[in-house]
Amino acid sequence: MRSLKDPKRSDAIAVSVSVDTSSQVDALESKKKSLIKELFQAIVNAIMIGAVAKFLVLLINLFTNISFYGKFSFANSSPANNHLGLFVIIVPIIGGLIVGIMARFGSAAIRGHGIPEAMEQVLTNESRIKPVITFLKPISSAISIGTGGPFGAEGPIIATGGALGSVAGQIMHITASERKVMLTAGATAGMSAIFWNTRFSRIII
Repeated sequence: MRSLKDPKRSDAIAVSVSVDTSSQVDALESKKKSLIKELFQAIVNAIMIGAVAKFLVLLINLFTNISFYGKFSFANSSPANNHLGLFVIIVPIIGGLIVGIMARFGSAAIRGHGIPEAMEQVLTNESRIKPVITFLKPISSAISIGTGGPFGAEGPIIATGGALGSVAGQIMHITASERKVMLTAGATAGMSAIFWNTRFSRIII
């Protein structure tokens, strides 16, 4: 009896084709499961980042009220109506010193606007962001903005969302390319949560 491995036999070719087809099906099924897993994780991340964005806004309000009005409140208020007089100049300085200490002893990655730093991690570090950024960035940003810093909440929440997406990707042990998608999805979710009234432009951005 001749072996099935004999290339001259037609049934040997059929077996080879069958094996190749089976491998392709398995590869497609594996890829499908991976995509479903990533999609589910991206949705979970978006929900979490939405909550973090709300938390960031409340923190900014809290530090604004404490710094300029001396009251513990999460109500939205403007620093412009304070009655500190010339002493108001000291408030941003104190806020800057606190954030500087956090950057020095916590993580230097909290420095900056947030968006360029997230892009840098994509380009130079395979979309890996330290987990500590997920809570240091919103807290330091809330202190900075709440004490009168000339910044907005969009950069910090984008950095925080990207960090959360990156950390989720690292936990899932996915490839650098897939981790980039998770980081981008997290950053987009953060921007969507902050710019709630600009539904279409936030997606394009």
